[in-house]
Amino acid sequence: MAERNSSKVMEFILLGFSVHREFEIILFVLISVIYPLTLIGNLGMISLIQLDSQLHTPMHFFLSNLAVVDLCYSSSVAPKFLETLQTKHRFISFYACATQLGFFLNFLISEMFLLAVMAYDRYVAICNPPLYMVIMFRKMCTQLVIGPYLYSFCVALLHTVVTFQVIYCGPNIINHCYCDDVPLKALTCSDTSLKEILIFIFAGFNMISSLTTVLISYLYVVATILKIQSTEGRWKAFSTCASHLTAVTIFYGTLIFMYLQPKSNHLFDTDKMASMF
Repeated sequence: MAERNSSKVMEFILLGFSVHREFEIILFVLISVIYPLTLIGNLGMISLIQLDSQLHTPMHFFLSNLAVVDLCYSSSVAPKFLETLQTKHRFISFYACATQLGFFLNFLISEMFLLAVMAYDRYVAICNPPLYMVIMFRKMCTQLVIGPYLYSFCVALLHTVVTFQVIYCGPNIINHCYCDDVPLKALTCSDTSLKEILIFIFAGFNMISSLTTVLISYLYVVATILKIQSTEGRWKAFSTCASHLTAVTIFYGTLIFMYLQPKSNHLFDTDKMASMF
């Protein structure tokens, strides 16, 4: 890979929102507040779940893994983005860009399937409460977490290798806030048909399979909640799913907007705005 690119582009420029400097100042302030809160919140949640034996349940086991993934997911992008906004140093090396893309895709896909696993967990807990601990035993929970980790690592590695084995001969300006497949694909001098097929196949499969799991699980959950006689009982059951549903809506909504729209409809400015969510 190094040999193929040694005489070509060896660093990129992250454009971000540089044409809207006032917006970058607002973003810097917001991310400077939100990112540390994300670190503290996720680390606090992980520590609390580990220290409190009453929280050693399947739901909290999945939640702690989601917190780890969310922590790594945001950390793969936010620090470099803050550096770009603060110092105006918008350069990122070829290998740093590849590393960022690999980590970003890895944790992105992991989070996608962990959200689906958590939806299945809520389905079992609400629709089959007597069998909950029988179905969601410790080994099963571990397998439901390890599976997404292994799969996401393999897919992220494949995408990263394919993306950075093509030739970049200029320009080297990435019209985005971080290294991502779509804006990188626009810079290559090579044929990108293979990359486009891989993006469509894997993005489609990942989102459709995980989102289908979420939707089917919640169809059963809603049907079960509606059968509960008391208003208090309905609210208690729904409250265990509300935050998860909110996360799913924002997460999948932005992904569908960014990766599954037709090529002719792609506008990088709107993609950048969507990615901020």
